[in-house]
Amino acid sequence: MRTQRRTTTFMQAGVLLAALLLAGCTLGGDEHANDGLPGESSPAPIVSEPAEPTPSDTKATEDPETGDDTPEPAATATEAAPGPPFAANTEPDTAEPTGAGETFLSVTDVRAARHDGYDRVVFDLDGKGSGKPGWRVEYVDKATDDGSGHAVAVDGDAILRVSLSGTAAPTDSGVEEFAGDRIEPADTETIDEIVYRYWFEGYTTAFIGVDETEHPFRVFLLENPTRVVVDIQH
Repeated sequence: MRTQRRTTTFMQAGVLLAALLLAGCTLGGDEHANDGLPGESSPAPIVSEPAEPTPSDTKATEDPETGDDTPEPAATATEAAPGPPFAANTEPDTAEPTGAGETFLSVTDVRAARHDGYDRVVFDLDGKGSGKPGWRVEYVDKATDDGSGHAVAVDGDAILRVSLSGTAAPTDSGVEEFAGDRIEPADTETIDEIVYRYWFEGYTTAFIGVDETEHPFRVFLLENPTRVVVDIQH
């Protein structure tokens, strides 16, 4: 009788143990299974892909001699990254004036200075009207005055002739014309001398004496105030 009770107790204990094991299997699993909202399944894991670099990202460059790949900082708003030399050649550069007959400009100053890789000559203009000057800039075999054809002495191995169109006499522009004649810049590398030849029948002429040979150049207009710029590469 005692043996039968012991067997019954063991059987009850076994059933209870099996029930506990079954409950553990049902309640187990992912410990974050119920982190979502009620009635919603757990969200699938988000796989993030590496973002592609943008132009503003820091770029690492490797020095071919040292193998140094130290990151190169991006240029700031006040420090532009250096670019290749400006496009230029020795062919004539021309531009047509605008507002002809309505604009009267005179050259009021001529300035020259050395820059990194080139020398710059600036022709300041002022006067009446809202038009813009034109130009023809080219290398010539010799310097001669408009009208008379008289030779003009210019110090330099090559001569760059600058003819500004759309200009007027001081009596029409209302401003005083540049009174200089010969300019010998102190710090330029390519320019030896600038010879200003004044206005004649709608054109203002100057000659730039260039050292050694014909160097590539470019010409462009700046406004407010009006300026014609000639850059000559070193």
